[in-house]
Amino acid sequence: MSPPQTHHESPPKIRVGIVLGSTRPGRHSEEVARYVYEIAKKRTDAEFELVDLKDYPMPPLDDPIPPSMGRPHPPHAKAWAEKVASLDAFVFVTPEYNHSTSGVLKNAIDYLYLEWNNKAAGFVSYGSAGGVRAVEHLRQIMAEVQVATVRAQAFFSIFTDFENFSKFTPDPVKEPSVTTMLDQLVAWGRALKTVRSPPA
Repeated sequence: MSPPQTHHESPPKIRVGIVLGSTRPGRHSEEVARYVYEIAKKRTDAEFELVDLKDYPMPPLDDPIPPSMGRPHPPHAKAWAEKVASLDAFVFVTPEYNHSTSGVLKNAIDYLYLEWNNKAAGFVSYGSAGGVRAVEHLRQIMAEVQVATVRAQAFFSIFTDFENFSKFTPDPVKEPSVTTMLDQLVAWGRALKTVRSPPA
């Protein structure tokens, strides 16, 4: 009698948003995000999409009720809330402004709370110091909204990864750091999805 066959199903794909963290004219976040997306879309363990904050215009946070209270969002934040709620993990592509992240990204994060909870995030940054100081602030912000951040990150220098400080021309040696960050992000994103929706 032959032993029973076992079928190992592949884990379900998670949905990952690559968030463009700047809306300034002449921004570099679109070039950097598309570079990350081209690397990410070769994978078969997750679905990736670009999430542009320009598509979700919101004034400086004007909700009198803290988002953590779980009350309905103001009308201008509903589309943003629905998008974040639909995703399992995030790659934040951030510039560095004055040793921190952009105001528009911080504002977008502040508008929500429950939609962020028990998800994962990775970071790709750029700037004169590679944007690493912006990421340090983002890690603290993410902890407050209950998002787990992965250790690996990718960063790009405005001096060496941008031709004439404008055209994005990343050093090929940077691609493995993006891949490692995505490896960790997918693993954590998949694990945390079970926290939000535990098996029956």
